Amino acid sequence: MSAGGSKVRFRFSNETGTQPLVIGAARVARPGNAQGSIDPASSKALTFGGESSITIPAGAPAISDPVDVSVAPFDTLAVSLFLSRWTGPSVVHPLGEHTAYLSETGDSTEASVLPDAKTSTMRFVLSRVEVAGEGGTLVTLGDSITDGYSSGVDANMRWPDVLAERLGKADGAKVGVVNAGISGNRILHDQPEAMFGPSALSRLDRDVLSVPNLRWVVIMEGINDIGHSTSAGLSEQSVTSDEIIGGLKQLVSRIKGHGAKAYCATLTPYEGTVFANYYKSEGEEKRQAVNDWIRTSKGCDAVIDFDAAVRDPENPKRLRAEFDEGDHLHPNAKGYKAMADSIDLNLFQ
Repeated sequence: MSAGGSKVRFRFSNETGTQPLVIGAARVARPGNAQGSIDPASSKALTFGGESSITIPAGAPAISDPVDVSVAPFDTLAVSLFLSRWTGPSVVHPLGEHTAYLSETGDSTEASVLPDAKTSTMRFVLSRVEVAGEGGTLVTLGDSITDGYSSGVDANMRWPDVLAERLGKADGAKVGVVNAGISGNRILHDQPEAMFGPSALSRLDRDVLSVPNLRWVVIMEGINDIGHSTSAGLSEQSVTSDEIIGGLKQLVSRIKGHGAKAYCATLTPYEGTVFANYYKSEGEEKRQAVNDWIRTSKGCDAVIDFDAAVRDPENPKRLRAEFDEGDHLHPNAKGYKAMADSIDLNLFQ
């Protein structure tokens, strides 16, 4: 959790599912002392309109009733679900970077430890936790660099996590941070959607504008519009820098129209990336053009210069070696911290 409060409610998603999603039981608890366990004494049932179960139609979300749970900023909660029937292709966040536990032994939502559990670092069905409290909400809209690729499982070292910690320590700041990063995501295209999620333009209402108390959005999207367009099988989706900028303008306009501030983040370097055909010299020209628009157009409410925070001063087309995860595209945990540390906290007052 990034923010504290006295009540929480949970948003479950079947928005990209193809079959009704039946949640037979759901509970929330505090983690136990052993890995993968909960504290049974803290466990509370979740309800939906007073009912203990719900069937969510394909294409829809469902929000639980508020439950009295006192949480402090950066508390951890465990959510247990019993899915009582086959789901079909269901809503999954592939890069959860957090351990989930799965069991096929029936309704074990009240068990302190799931029997015969398997683990996964994906996140299933649960799309948001909403905390009743004071302050505004910041949403970070992005791709794998926002999603936290290679930041470490159960480490909470994505740049939005580090930013939330900085905000939590700042005097007077009461800001909840929602990470809306999807690995591989693009502004303009959503195919193959099963891998990279709906485009930023098509998911903005669902993932950003629907967030309660929305006040700020940081947009870091566009590098995959460039890189995927030269990758195998996606070359028909080639885009120009002007088209990417046009998409950014649309995102900014819709965010501002919703009464929130839109902050644009520059695209980080990726020369030498190990992903085949992802880097091209013409792609670098597009990145520079997009970054130039972000820095100089005054189309956004503020500029966050992630490029300057992590680039190699000797070769600005590349990540600094100490910030490089190793694939020359994604930062490591140290690089994500440098990104978060570069942000002016006065933007969120």
